[in-house]
Order: sequence, then structure tokens, then C-alpha cells
Amino acid sequence: MSVRAMNRAACRRVFALAIGAALTAIAAAPLQVAAQGYPNHPIKVVVTSSTGSTGDTTIRILAPALERLLGQPIVVENAPGAGGVSGTDKMVRSAPDGYTLAVISNNHAINPHIIRNIPFDSERDITPISVVGSTPVVLVTNPGVPVRTTQELVDLAKRKPGTLNYGSAGNGTVLHLAGVLFTSEAGVDIKHVPYKGLAQMTADLIGGQIDMGFAGIATVASQVKAGKLRAIGVSTTTRSAVLPDVPTLAESGVPGYRFEGWLALVGPVGLPENIVTRLNQSLVQALATPEVRSALAAQGVIPEGNSPQAARRFIQDEMAKHAQLVKRSGATMD
Repeated sequence: MSVRAMNRAACRRVFALAIGAALTAIAAAPLQVAAQGYPNHPIKVVVTSSTGSTGDTTIRILAPALERLLGQPIVVENAPGAGGVSGTDKMVRSAPDGYTLAVISNNHAINPHIIRNIPFDSERDITPISVVGSTPVVLVTNPGVPVRTTQELVDLAKRKPGTLNYGSAGNGTVLHLAGVLFTSEAGVDIKHVPYKGLAQMTADLIGGQIDMGFAGIATVASQVKAGKLRAIGVSTTTRSAVLPDVPTLAESGVPGYRFEGWLALVGPVGLPENIVTRLNQSLVQALATPEVRSALAAQGVIPEGNSPQAARRFIQDEMAKHAQLVKRSGATMD
């Protein structure tokens, strides 16, 4: 090839690269311009669980503070179904402009390991904004089980392997995996009894049809205080303000045990950095207000609030952790 031909080829390559860069800039320009005035209309937050759930209650507590900080209404939309996949898919398919977000939970980390053909990638197709908060679960028994402490429960289970059982809201659910971790860490054989939801499990637990189960601490606090259920221990490393007299499982018989529910605010992939920063800063400020912290504490939610980078690492770690628990449990979608 002649020098002149080589120069012409090089020019064509440079020209092609310049055109490609220009087209990319043109495509990104509308989003960048929109981001500069963000937000200028209501923001929708998709809750991937039903009305009255912890995720739903939490975002509704946060909404007034976020509205003040962002200057726009927060519209909460419940989209339960398929363990949170339906609502997350709705958010993932939205434009990455900051006007459609979602609140996800542990289910987001569990689903890839028990559900086939999820229509999105649980890591690559989201933009983490912040972890919102964590919630302890509590191990409760019906009063007929002759134990009052974690150590007494472990001792009984070891004396009578395979005779005790625990209920959950279904195979592969957060409460099931909390039980899997407990039996593994305590070295006991306790049979799992899956239900189709928490309400029926709680009713059978109170009625004495099953021995024990893990439940959201705010969900069963009233039954514990009324003596219908006996709280053995909470799953986090510190006690809960909702049931302050109940010790942690780690301090009362299973050292090192830690399991918690969590909530995170996320957007679709490609969310501009300045929008992520604005949302993150507003959420962290909202979580720091006394009225929000007080309202969340009443629901058993411990406010978190971290950076987008820390939130991404947290979700990745949780996905790895839940993958191991699902494998250990052998759980599949009901």
C-alpha cells in the first residue's frame, strides 16, 4: 500500500471515530440537559411488595421529607408479584431519567438463584442509589414449646433431632433462609415447613400447629407482648428497640449469627451521575431527620443511608451470600 493510500485509510478511521463520538454525544445530550434541571416533575417510586409491607411503609414515611428536599411529589406505586421481579422489571424498563425508581429488598438477591428466566440482570441492569435501612427478624415459638432461650432451644433440638419444625412464608423466602442459616450455625436438625404467606404461618404458630418460625419483628411484636408468641432472639448483632428485652441470637446461644432484612433505593442502568448524587444526598438527609428516624424505629427499621458505591458493593455481597444459602437449602420457587 502506498503512503498516500495509508494516509487516506488513516483519515477515514479518524473521521469514522469522530462521527461515532458525535453521534454518541447527540444521543446523550437530551438526557444531560434534562439532568441539569432535575427534578422538574413528580418522581415515581415502585415498591416491589404489597401495600402495608415494610418496603411500602418505609418509603411512605420517607416521602414527605424527600418531597421537601427534592421539591417534587413522590408517587408510590405498589407492584408486587414474583418475589419482586414484576416491580423491578417495570423500573428497569423505564427511561434512565430519575423519574422512575424502585425499592428492592433481600428478594432481589435471592431471585436469581431460585427463579428461571428473570427478564433483567439483577446486578448490571440497576443503578444503586443507597441502602435505605435494615430490619431484624425474630425467632419466635408457640408458648407450648418448653424453651425460653436460644441455648435451651439448641439443646432441645440436639436431644431430639428432626422432631422440631419451623415455618416460613415459603421456600426461598427471606424467612426460610434465616432459618437455614440458624440451623446451619447452631448445628441442629429442625424441619422446614413452607407456607404460602406469613399470615397463615403466624396463625398456625399461635395455634400450636408448628413449633417456631422467623418473622418480621414489627409483624409479631403485638403477639409477643400479648403472650401469644414467645420471642427467643433477634437476628441482628444488636437488640431491637421494638423488643428491647429480647436478646440477640448471637449473644444467647449461636455466636456469630447475623441475618437481616434490608431495603435499597435503585434506578435503571444508565442513570446520570448527577441525578444519582442528588437522589443519594436527599435520601441521606431525609433518613437523618428526627421525625423519620422515630417513625422508622416504630416499624423496626434501622436507617442506613450510604454512598451509591457502597450500596453497589452491599448488593453484590448480599447476592453472593444468598446464593450460598439457597444452595444450602435446596430451595426452588414454589
